[in-house]
Amino acid sequence: MSDLSGFRVAVLATDGFEESELTEPVKALRAAGARSTIVSPKAGEIQGVRHDIDKTIRVPVDRTLADVRVEEFDGVLLPGGALNADAMRMLPEVQSFLREMQDAGKPFAVICHAPWELVSAGLVAGRELTGYHTIQDDIRNAGGRWVDREVVEDHNWVSSRQPRDLPAFNQAVLRLFARARAARSRLAVAADARR
Repeated sequence: MSDLSGFRVAVLATDGFEESELTEPVKALRAAGARSTIVSPKAGEIQGVRHDIDKTIRVPVDRTLADVRVEEFDGVLLPGGALNADAMRMLPEVQSFLREMQDAGKPFAVICHAPWELVSAGLVAGRELTGYHTIQDDIRNAGGRWVDREVVEDHNWVSSRQPRDLPAFNQAVLRLFARARAARSRLAVAADARR
């Protein structure tokens, strides 16, 4: 099992998130020792769904987008749900947050419709990723290469297509985040040695 002790993950979501695509990765991350923070445009709670139809659980929001900074996080998780991803992609603060995370080289875990957020942030050109099959044209039109596989890893990104891919997605996310944590630790040790 990956050791993610102290690794800080921003989970960006709003109403209409696909329940399992938020809860299952968060459960896996927390079991590995990561600190997952639910970040949303609004305070209070956000409504989950199953297959964009049936309302399910409500999840408490830990922080609002207006109150967070990229420096507070080591990685980002973008759960799907068409309504969630479509709402989040249009927010300038989400686009800015994702661009800053990418500029800092931090790892991304993205599933289902969530690649829409990367498209709107202008981050997809030249990247290989997957997502729900209905958004493949959006990815291609943004200059990305959509691949029909349960997990696609491309540098600091891990992406998956749908809830059925969650077991493989979660394992890939844990590996990616563990590599990022190890790299961060090496940089900290090197910085200390230079002092």
